[in-house]
Amino acid sequence: MIVEIKVPSPGESITEVQIARWLKKDGDYVERDEELCEIDSDKATLTVNAEQAGKVKILVKEGDTVEVGKAICSIDTDAKAPAKQTPPQEESIKTKKAVPPVTVAPAASNGSSKSESKSGKNYADKVPSVSAQKLMAENKLTAEQVSATGKGGRITKADAMNAMSANEGSAMVVGSREIKREKMSMLRKKIAQRLVAVKNETAMLTTFNEVDMSAIIEIRKKHKESFKEKHGVGLGFMSFFTKAVTEALALFPAVNAMIDGEEVQYHSYADIGIAVSTPKGLMVPVMRNAEALSLAGIEAAIGQLAGKARDGALTLEDMKGGTFTITNGGVFGSLMSTPIINPPQSAILGMHNIVERPMAVDGQVVIKPMMYVALSYDHRIIDGRESVSFLVKVKEMLENPILMLHQGKDPLKKLLQL
Repeated sequence: MIVEIKVPSPGESITEVQIARWLKKDGDYVERDEELCEIDSDKATLTVNAEQAGKVKILVKEGDTVEVGKAICSIDTDAKAPAKQTPPQEESIKTKKAVPPVTVAPAASNGSSKSESKSGKNYADKVPSVSAQKLMAENKLTAEQVSATGKGGRITKADAMNAMSANEGSAMVVGSREIKREKMSMLRKKIAQRLVAVKNETAMLTTFNEVDMSAIIEIRKKHKESFKEKHGVGLGFMSFFTKAVTEALALFPAVNAMIDGEEVQYHSYADIGIAVSTPKGLMVPVMRNAEALSLAGIEAAIGQLAGKARDGALTLEDMKGGTFTITNGGVFGSLMSTPIINPPQSAILGMHNIVERPMAVDGQVVIKPMMYVALSYDHRIIDGRESVSFLVKVKEMLENPILMLHQGKDPLKKLLQL
């Protein structure tokens, strides 16, 4: 029997997808529920699995755009599974029973696999993981160009990314005039459309301020070890910014609102989008009810969402909604920028690089670790007074984190839950 495998619907309003990568070759035999290919929609990357076991016939090429519901491959369920080959060691035992068994040396203390050969080479040596293989294929890297640090010599995603960084400087050949063309992914096309739409359809304006990061740096330096020991997560800058933003949004609800037709939709909650850079483009997973989370809860949520984004495992539900977004260009060295609003939201906060600069304090010049912050907002719904006051409030709470709490004998330890 021939079973057609059709493109599943990634979500509401999505009518077509792109075949990002085939994980199986034409003619391969697959088991039920085995992954066949990865598909890209304009919102996320999904995998298509085999509905039955059998022989695969690929109907659509890698990189092609296909409509939801169209068959992309078929499976011949009448095909017989290939016979499993007898492992050489097992065959040797069967045919040479007189030969005494080989004594295997105990595993080395570095945790090497039991399946290593006499030469010390592991079965996983220079074999990339699925995510690493995808990055290597996209960037035309061979296994020899990547230093493997995974267990048994396996190439991890981090190894592939390190190799990509090392090769960035040698990507352009001196004197070459080669032109490379690549088809835009559906995600990249959607990002482009949304960014242009924001510029054309909103009255976007940006206000700037600067934050003295001394207090937060000192808190992290003093409490980061006890914080991680108790909560199991690191204490980063993003949790302080998220907490300050949620407190400020409660005071200025228009910044947390959005236009819906001829109405303004206000929210009693703060679903904060965290912009994450991935190999495929910018993704904005959403942290639900961030106003109710502690610093540890925020750090745990950010770590989980960022990890899923980098591994291409974000779902539509992870990115759905959001009332306000925070983006951190400082991790790439940005000193100042004007972030673009993430529609249909009305505002976005941009963090930047921390730079030591001379500042005037009580008539004296003092070197301080300073960060420029930027708030881009839709002037149709947020007035200048509200936008500036919101950003000033965020600045005040970051420079004096105790203001994020309303009461308590030891407010700092209460904030850190220590």
